[in-house]
This record gives sequence, structure tokens and C-alpha cells, in this order.
Amino acid sequence: MVGDQASAEDVVQEAFARTHAGQSRLRDADKALAYVRSAVLNGCRSVLRRRARVFRRAVPYEPPVWSAESAVLLGEERREVLLALRKLPRRQREALTLRYYFDLSDQEIAETMGTGASTVRSTIARGLAALGRALGEDA
Repeated sequence: MVGDQASAEDVVQEAFARTHAGQSRLRDADKALAYVRSAVLNGCRSVLRRRARVFRRAVPYEPPVWSAESAVLLGEERREVLLALRKLPRRQREALTLRYYFDLSDQEIAETMGTGASTVRSTIARGLAALGRALGEDA
């Protein structure tokens, strides 16, 4: 969601550290995973907001290529999908990332995003349709 692995790892580490430090305040231990997911999502949003302020959207962000092997793996098709994904509205992008990258269920996504499962399903459907249009495919 943030465009590079190092930033993503920092966000996740910070979310786990804060959860661990405040674990005595968690009322329901069964919801700790949902809390961490929400913390990671909010951390990603914060990173993206900071980047937007710094770069003022003057230059589109491209993830760094770490090696020749990474460049080959990245591939043109993946690059196109990522660019199309970045152009989606924030909620659609988040829902699609939680579903297809984190492999969460509708209910888990709903808890993470603070919405209902039916809203998640319609948001994902609209996001997939928009991605299909952006990539020139039948959605």
C-alpha cells in the first residue's frame, strides 16, 4: 500500500510495537488482530499523507528497483496493475489490497475498515470493475 517494502515493514513494526505497549488497554484480546490491521492501515495512510505533503504530487512515485532480478520480476504487466491500483479511490484501493494481498475475508476487511461486510463486497466489485476498465479488460 505504501509502495516499497522498507516503509511497509516500518509501518507494521510500529503497529505491533504500539499494540504491545498498550496491550493492557485492549478490552477484548480476540480483537487484537483486527486492531493491529487497523493500526497498519492507518499507518499506511499516514505515510502516504506525509509523502503527498513532501512531494506535492509533482513527480509520480515509482517503487525502487533493488536488483536486476527484481526488475525482471516487476515486469510491465505488474507495473500497469500497480499504477491502475494507485489511481483508484482510497477505499477501493484499501479494500482490494486487504482482500488480495492480505487474503482477508469480507468480515475481517469490514472490521479493519470500520464498515459493513456488504459495503466491502460492493467496494471490491467497484474497484475490480475500475481496474478492468483502466487496464482495458472486460470487467
